Amino acid sequence: MKYYDRQVVFQEVPNEISLAYSITGCDLQCKGCHSAFTWDGTMGTELTVIGLVNDLEKYGSLVSCVLFYGGEWHEDQLIQLLSVARRNYNLKTCLYTGRETVSDKILTHLTFVKTGRWIEELGGLDSPTTNQVLRIAHSGEILNHYFINNNTKRSKTDDDTVEQNTTREENQVHTRLSGIG
Repeated sequence: MKYYDRQVVFQEVPNEISLAYSITGCDLQCKGCHSAFTWDGTMGTELTVIGLVNDLEKYGSLVSCVLFYGGEWHEDQLIQLLSVARRNYNLKTCLYTGRETVSDKILTHLTFVKTGRWIEELGGLDSPTTNQVLRIAHSGEILNHYFINNNTKRSKTDDDTVEQNTTREENQVHTRLSGIG
């Protein structure tokens, strides 16, 4: 199993700071995919348990989740990596896949799972018309509402309801800052 890049990301999993790996070899090749560079499975660096452990030793105190963009086509290897993140580092785990379902073998090792092929006309998780769904793996609770920008946030102050216009960017900054310190 190879990865094209790894990043620390703030907005893919709500309320989590994730160490994310873009796994190569995706055969879905969705039209308009923003990660077309992951289609070629010969590209990238081999992701081994030792490599993951080295990354978690380096970034582990900064992250709360390990996220794989793809990789379910390497089921046994992915499960091994998910297990290391959960058991050895007590981190949450997430898989982003374009497939509609994930095997039960993988699902038992996930905290979160995003399913659904990219369909440009429907948009991503921030679109109310998307076909993609981010769920808590064990309960099935849908988390898409974290990505939808309603432009209006209501909060209760004493007996008055205060409307505050918020933007997605403000929410992202808040998410980043809430994980620091």
